[in-house]
Amino acid sequence: MNGKAVEDWLFPLRERGLIPSGVLAAFVVGSAARGWHNARSDFDVYIVACAERVSPTSCSVPVPLEPPCLHTELFYAQGRRWEVTYWLESQIDQIFDKVSWEAFESGGGTEDILALREELFLARLGTCVPLLGADWVERSRARLAASAFRSCAVVRSLGATDDAVEDALGQLEAGDLESATISARMAFGHVIDALLESLGEYGSHLPKWRPNRFKAVAPQAVSFAEYWRIETMQGYDAADPAPWIKEVLTLCQDLAMRVDTS
Repeated sequence: MNGKAVEDWLFPLRERGLIPSGVLAAFVVGSAARGWHNARSDFDVYIVACAERVSPTSCSVPVPLEPPCLHTELFYAQGRRWEVTYWLESQIDQIFDKVSWEAFESGGGTEDILALREELFLARLGTCVPLLGADWVERSRARLAASAFRSCAVVRSLGATDDAVEDALGQLEAGDLESATISARMAFGHVIDALLESLGEYGSHLPKWRPNRFKAVAPQAVSFAEYWRIETMQGYDAADPAPWIKEVLTLCQDLAMRVDTS
């Protein structure tokens, strides 16, 4: 972003008094930060401060942190819905504690240790667009790279892959081909997420962006054409789905073996 673009982002916030004194960082997150947004997309901004900001127009969102809530502001500007989420630096420190190597080695995937909004924060940190506090963002990105977050996410997705593969095999053996189809599709989604997460591309909770995430890192283990062929169920025969299901499950198991979990 050039200076003018940054000011375009900051002006709607400043004119509404949404940037508190003592702000440590402000950054755009989500699809707008990545250039994936469209005319109907919301704009999401995170603001990090040392003290809570509460106003008559703010909403509280519970999180398993101390203090146990985030505050958000919603408004419309430039033909868009904006959501501004306020984080305390102390809350972010707690999130990083949850994805320390000590916590990871004690067991558990990200769904066991992070709430959705906590995982979203870490997942978006690497691709956010800083508006204020670029140095703070860079230090936090370094903390993220040194944490066990990537391994937590990969292990979670690989576990979900294994579960879905086992479901599909059982359903296939039982002749429940419709359910086996769904389970095979789920397994494929999970293993692709694991592959992308191993390359630092997070966001498995939002499968709508999976093709974009795939293109962003272009994994060598599988081509986009092959990924898209399975994602869109090309070659699936509703009258005889077993060959497609078996092919997908075989591919899932092959890809899972190629994912780096370290």
